[in-house]
Amino acid sequence: MWAEPAVTNTSGGVRRRDWVFAAVVLVASGAEASLRADAGWPLALVGVGLALALAVLVRREHPLLAVSLGFGAFLLLDLLAVVLGEAPLTLFSGAIVVALVYALFRWAAGRDMVLGSAVIAVEFSLSTITDFTGTADAIGGAAVLLFVAALGAAVRYRVVAREQLVEQVKLRERQHLARELHDTVAHHISAIAVQAQAGLVFARSSDSSVIQSLEIIDREAVRTLEEMRSMVGALRDRSDQPASIEGHCLADIEGLGTVGDPSLSVKVALRGDLTNFPIGVETAFFRVAQESVTNAKRHARHATCVEITVIGAATILQLTVTDDGEAAAAHKSKGFGLIGMTERVALLGGTLETGPRTERGWCVCVTIPRAKRETT
Repeated sequence: MWAEPAVTNTSGGVRRRDWVFAAVVLVASGAEASLRADAGWPLALVGVGLALALAVLVRREHPLLAVSLGFGAFLLLDLLAVVLGEAPLTLFSGAIVVALVYALFRWAAGRDMVLGSAVIAVEFSLSTITDFTGTADAIGGAAVLLFVAALGAAVRYRVVAREQLVEQVKLRERQHLARELHDTVAHHISAIAVQAQAGLVFARSSDSSVIQSLEIIDREAVRTLEEMRSMVGALRDRSDQPASIEGHCLADIEGLGTVGDPSLSVKVALRGDLTNFPIGVETAFFRVAQESVTNAKRHARHATCVEITVIGAATILQLTVTDDGEAAAAHKSKGFGLIGMTERVALLGGTLETGPRTERGWCVCVTIPRAKRETT
C-alpha cells in the first residue's frame, strides 16, 4: 500500500462545483458560528470553516493536504478546549470531513493514505476522549469513517480496473491491425518478389543493369517480408491461436442490411467515389458499422431503423451510423467494442465520434483521410 501511486485527476484541477461546494461550507459554518447560542468561540469556528472550505477545494489534487487541513483544524480546536479547560466545541457543518476521507482513499498515493489515516485516527481518538457520548456513538462514528474510506477505495480500484480493460482492448485491436497489415502487405510484397524473380529469368541475356536492378528489388522485397513477419510476430499475443484475420471491403457493409432482427431494419447507402482505399480502411469501416448495429440492437430502446451511410469524397472517407431509438444509459457510454474501434481508426489517421442526435436516437461518425493516389 505504501508504494501505491496516486490516481491522476482527469477533471482538470478545481471544478466549478468544487467552488460552489466550498462556498456552501463557508456560508454554513459562518452562519452556525454566528447563530448558535452555545458558540463560545465564534472566531475559532469561522477559522475552522475557512480551513474546511479550502480543504474541499484542494481535495482532488492534494487529498493529504485536505485531510490535514480539515481534521487538523478540529484537532487544534479540541486541544485548545483541553488546555483552557472548556467544554469541547462542535461544528455541525464539519460533517463535510467525510468528503475529505473519501478523497483521500479515492485519489491519494499509498503513502499519503497511510499518513492521512494517522491524522484521522489521532483526531477521532482525541474527540472521542474529550467529548465521549457513549460507546455506541464512538463505534458508529468509526463505522461511518471506515465505510466512506472503503467506498473511496472501491471506486478507485473500479476505475483503475476499467482503465486496464480499456488498455487491453486497445492492445488487442493493435494486434489485429498488425495481423491484417501482414496479410495485406505481405501479399503485395510477395507479388513484387515473384515478378522480380521472373524478370531476372528473362533479363539475364540482356542489359546487365536491368539484372542488377531486379536483383536489388528481389533482395529488398524478401528482406522486407521477413522483417514484417518478425514485427507481427513480436506484436502478436502468444496466447492467440495463429489464425489469419479476414479482411472486409466496403461492399460487405451492404450485407449488414440483410441479416439481423426483423423488428429492426438496417438501411445501407454507399455514395461517392469508394475506390482505391486501403483494405485496412475498408475493414475498419465494416467493423465500426457492425459494432454500431450491434449496439443499436442491444441498447437503443424502441428503435425501428438503423441507417448506415458511407460517403467517399475527394479527400476523406466518411461513415455515419444512426438509429431512431431512445438512448439507454448503457448506450450513452462508449463500450469496449467502440473503444477498440476508436483505437483502430486513430491508428489509420482518422477520428470516431459518438453522441445523441438532436431529435432522437444515437449517431456514430467515422472520418478517415483518403490516401494520396498515385498518378500515371
